[in-house]
Amino acid sequence: MIKLLIVDDSALMRRQLANVFQAEGDFEIRQARNGREAVEENRAFEPDVVTLDINMPEMDGITALSLLMAERPVPVVMVSSLTEKGALATFEALNLGAVDYLAKPGGTISLSIEDISAELVAKVRAAAGARLKGKGVRGLSQRLREERARPAARPSPRPLAVRRSVTSEGLVVIGVSTGGPRTLEDILPLWPADFPWPVLVSQHMPGSFTRPFAERMNGLCALEVVEVARPMPVEPGTVYIGKGGADMVVGQRGGRLTVLSKPESQEFLWHPSVELLGRSVLEHCDPARVVAIMLTGMGYDGADAFAEIKRRGGRTIAESEQSAVVFGMPAELIARNGASLVLPAEKIAAQVNTWAGR
Repeated sequence: MIKLLIVDDSALMRRQLANVFQAEGDFEIRQARNGREAVEENRAFEPDVVTLDINMPEMDGITALSLLMAERPVPVVMVSSLTEKGALATFEALNLGAVDYLAKPGGTISLSIEDISAELVAKVRAAAGARLKGKGVRGLSQRLREERARPAARPSPRPLAVRRSVTSEGLVVIGVSTGGPRTLEDILPLWPADFPWPVLVSQHMPGSFTRPFAERMNGLCALEVVEVARPMPVEPGTVYIGKGGADMVVGQRGGRLTVLSKPESQEFLWHPSVELLGRSVLEHCDPARVVAIMLTGMGYDGADAFAEIKRRGGRTIAESEQSAVVFGMPAELIARNGASLVLPAEKIAAQVNTWAGR
């Protein structure tokens, strides 16, 4: 049995969520009405996983999460609104140690519990077996002390990029899902401002989340980080985040490699699709010049395309089980003999720096 704690100030929402998991037959469920009760139940019930609302009376979800991670770390799935304000709060929660997040039914969009029940159950099951990353479980006060002591990642000003031929120099492609935002925060800031290759990131994420996420990463990185909401020429020293609610691909326009956002393809289960991005890279780029990195996430998105990149002479990295929040996507790439290297997240940036001559 999976011990699940549902935390929400709405009695209706708690009941609806409980019904979803009771129907599964292998969940033992308790409920809490606010953050204070969540902290108490985490001590008494010792759940395997928690679903946590953000906006609650007495104690909000962010404050509760910091206490949960300080006292008894537990995998947490945030249930938040699909708004930019909700996105910022969710990123704060992920930085504190939450494993994943899900759109809350109602609010500014028309969702019912039936619309999210399958995804909710999948995320909670994955979270129950997830590996909590060290930064989130050391406690809020220690994390803040470390962040204050850490030098700023971004140099000022950024040096102007020297234009090179992308296809002749190199291209980095990253696929990532559950646990991705915090893992990307551990990798992307370690690439210097003169990193010579463009970086394409397909992170499974809702449409209203990717712009705030790109802006957040742009403040942390020496490289420029942008959301791909329109056709953009691919430039060295830039990180391109695929827009949520769409798919990101590369193509040729005017003889230049260009990154594009297009409507979600029904052929693929997850979006922005890592598989579709990888296939477009195979079509328009020399695979021998490509570095493809598969990070934490559920499922198998991108495993076939990235394995093909390796077969055609490219270099690929799968995040190792020891650091992945959810080992699904990297494991699928490894199972296809598609990983040139298997590395923990903290060693990936240095390896790519070496390959890029940095």
